[in-house]
Amino acid sequence: MEMQQFHYDNKIVQKFLYATLLWGVVGMLVGLLLAFMFLFPNLTDGISWLSFGRLRPLHTNAVIFAFVGNAIFAGVYYSTQRLLKARMFSDWMSNFNFWGWQAIIVAAAITLPLGYTTSKEYAELEWPIDIAIAVVWVVFGWNFIGTLLKRRQRHLYVAIWFYLATIVTVAVLHIFNSLELPVSALKSYSVYAGVQDALVQWWYGHNAVAFFLTTPFLGLMYYFIPKAANRPIYSYRLSIVHFWSLIFIYIWAGPHHLLYSALPDWAQNLGVTFSVMLIAPSWGGMINGLLTLRGAWDKVRTSPVLKFMVVAITGYGMATFEGPMLSLKNINAIAHFSDWIIAHVHVGALAWNGFMTFGMIYWLVPRMFKTRLHSTPLANFHFWIGTLGIVLYALPMYVAGFT
Repeated sequence: MEMQQFHYDNKIVQKFLYATLLWGVVGMLVGLLLAFMFLFPNLTDGISWLSFGRLRPLHTNAVIFAFVGNAIFAGVYYSTQRLLKARMFSDWMSNFNFWGWQAIIVAAAITLPLGYTTSKEYAELEWPIDIAIAVVWVVFGWNFIGTLLKRRQRHLYVAIWFYLATIVTVAVLHIFNSLELPVSALKSYSVYAGVQDALVQWWYGHNAVAFFLTTPFLGLMYYFIPKAANRPIYSYRLSIVHFWSLIFIYIWAGPHHLLYSALPDWAQNLGVTFSVMLIAPSWGGMINGLLTLRGAWDKVRTSPVLKFMVVAITGYGMATFEGPMLSLKNINAIAHFSDWIIAHVHVGALAWNGFMTFGMIYWLVPRMFKTRLHSTPLANFHFWIGTLGIVLYALPMYVAGFT
């Protein structure tokens, strides 16, 4: 019997890691500039492309789609090949995914400050860029499914399920919310009107959180936590229940962004009901992640990777407790349009997405480049200053929101 030989494609993972770090710096620096504008409102007076309204979508798009997006691709390309025991289906597609995604980010970084926008939150990009996003995403999905079909490992680990759900749902969300009628090269109007437009927008908007910032990261959690802790996942059965309940319930939560609006009451109540139900699968996932570390807590003291991941899962648990609470009509009546909402979003993005990304990077880089971490004390410093930063960010926002 002849031996089959194949090599994983690590080059694509390295490219996405570089991009993650680059866009992380850019996205967070724009966020810092916006934060300074609250203290010094005249900071960029008279410079239209540096005004708050133009930079805010640049910040959200850069952090969500550039920083977290590239991290998702890096983690998915690394773990998929190993879980399926196969090289990616097509190197050409992998590279098209990489360069296409970076081109989209650059296009966003140019058009948003210049004021080209659809004004739909998290979907501000104009129609030519929307088409490019759809094309790149479909190529990513094609590459993934091609790899799935030629796999050497029969069993599909739960992380693969989360990736598949992400690929399918993000495509549907993006395409349907971005249906628009172009009137010029960089201007279009949504095909929906009024309250239908609002409902489709928040079905998309909340599921950008669900299927871009959550399901792919849960897949990464299910791969990297057991790897970093050198422990099997606490409960495989729980991970399956977690998966099916989460993706079924999450897709309905969008209307909680439209409470007390012109949206019919029954639709608002549907959104609230599903949002409250969401706490069960979300916490199921958090508990599964944390209990995987049973017997490995001594490692958490010394390993920066595990420190980042523990705080990431805890941040996920906090944000997914808060989300259902904020969706209750009586709480939403007080919280909406306050700084509480901003704190909620940032605990999710900074702790869950940011720290999970950093943990993954600290685990991956030594393996990708066959070396040791340059400095563990520096990584620990990064962890503590980051954790302190999140606490100092969130607390005043909560106080402001509550008061």
